[in-house]
Amino acid sequence: MNNFEALVSLNLIPQIGSVRLKQLLSYFGEPQAIFKASCRDLAQLLGQRLGESIASFDRQCLENDLVSAKKSGIKIITCFDQDYPRLLKEIPGRPIVLYILGNVTAQDNLAVGIVGSRRASFYGLSSAEIFASALCAQGITIVSGMARGVDTYAHRGALKAKGRTIAVIGSGFNYIYPAENMGLAKEISSCGAVISEFPMETKPLAQNFPRRNRLISGLSLGVLITEAAKNSGALITADFALEQGREVFALPGRIDAVGSMGTNALLKQGAKLVTCCDDILEELNLAVGSMKKIEPVPEKQEVVCGKEEARLYECITVQPVAIDDLIQKSSFSSSQVLNLILKLQFKKLIKALPGKQFMRN
Repeated sequence: MNNFEALVSLNLIPQIGSVRLKQLLSYFGEPQAIFKASCRDLAQLLGQRLGESIASFDRQCLENDLVSAKKSGIKIITCFDQDYPRLLKEIPGRPIVLYILGNVTAQDNLAVGIVGSRRASFYGLSSAEIFASALCAQGITIVSGMARGVDTYAHRGALKAKGRTIAVIGSGFNYIYPAENMGLAKEISSCGAVISEFPMETKPLAQNFPRRNRLISGLSLGVLITEAAKNSGALITADFALEQGREVFALPGRIDAVGSMGTNALLKQGAKLVTCCDDILEELNLAVGSMKKIEPVPEKQEVVCGKEEARLYECITVQPVAIDDLIQKSSFSSSQVLNLILKLQFKKLIKALPGKQFMRN
């Protein structure tokens, strides 16, 4: 067993992290020497249970993990490798190894995390996408957790701007979560990276996600929370950011909105209030130039056909409008409106939003 294999093996053993690795290396000198040590020496250093776990480690677990990673095109790097992310090296409790789909580059040293609620409102979702696109236009990499809601929109915003984005997942690559984002993971890996500290067969258990959150902030110069309820997991990322000496940014929300209680609380506690991309760049002491206007790539759209379709289309704007308002404005019956909405969606002229709302594409 060489040093690389020893480090991957240690990562496969629960309760072995960077703190215990440092303790082991100070005693044994190099990683491969740890697995040559006697159970007695290991037990004296780490305790009986953990010492036995290392001494009785099944090498087949290592072989299975390495073979699985290779089949999936996953690169494994250790905390001693030169291409290990520089920002991540600075945090306490850095991962021993990282599983990477895609590539991490020097450009990713200028990164901002964007996180928020999985059940965010249109305000939180669109804000995540807009800020991600604007920051990418300035050469900033977007880091998020590829969860439903804000995370997904942050990654999508970066991809639309043809920028770099990094997704940190809370499971092994054999159990990408949520499953509907497997396609998104492939898109991200083509112009960024999907990263995990968990072995390939690790399932998306609840206790994994706080560990995932510390890597999102660890890979970032600062973290933006666009929308979060009072007990949102996004607030855990903000806590980690503060512990790691990173900046915390938050968008203000309505005082009566449950989804904004967490972000509003962060602002009361001293988080930086932001309303535009420049606010983040200035706080991070990055050069603020004239913002590049991000023009969406025009898509070929079908023309509205028929008087009824055109009439309903005129009632729908670039701002979200509820279906009840459409019925009232158009004077159509509910069944007519639903039928016309389907036709306009099929022609990709409008899109549906949460809460039975619609807007123009």
